[in-house]
Amino acid sequence: MKNTLKLEELGLFVLGIYFFNQLDYAWWWFLVLILVPDLSMIGYVFGDKWGALCYNSFHHRGIAIALYLVGIYFSNSLVQLSGIMLFTHSSTDRMFGYGLKYETGFKYTHLGEIGRK
Repeated sequence: MKNTLKLEELGLFVLGIYFFNQLDYAWWWFLVLILVPDLSMIGYVFGDKWGALCYNSFHHRGIAIALYLVGIYFSNSLVQLSGIMLFTHSSTDRMFGYGLKYETGFKYTHLGEIGRK
């Protein structure tokens, strides 16, 4: 099952690349922006509760899709780009086992404990 979920995330990552390709941005922007959502980990400076809230806000695919749709509605490609990058980044993280965080600490995710075999 774990490999099936990773394949699903890979498919969503490819979908994100497809949507990025529909916008009029140079490909180097994708490479620059793909890791930007991880800056949300700075929230952990203020404790596990704030860290989880910040991290989950920038890694929730529902928020990413909503942002993308708002960008479409207002014909704003920058907002669309933001949604695409959040979506694609989240898929990348989940391929590697990094899920949405619980308030008990960074390593506790909805996909299981990070680093646990």
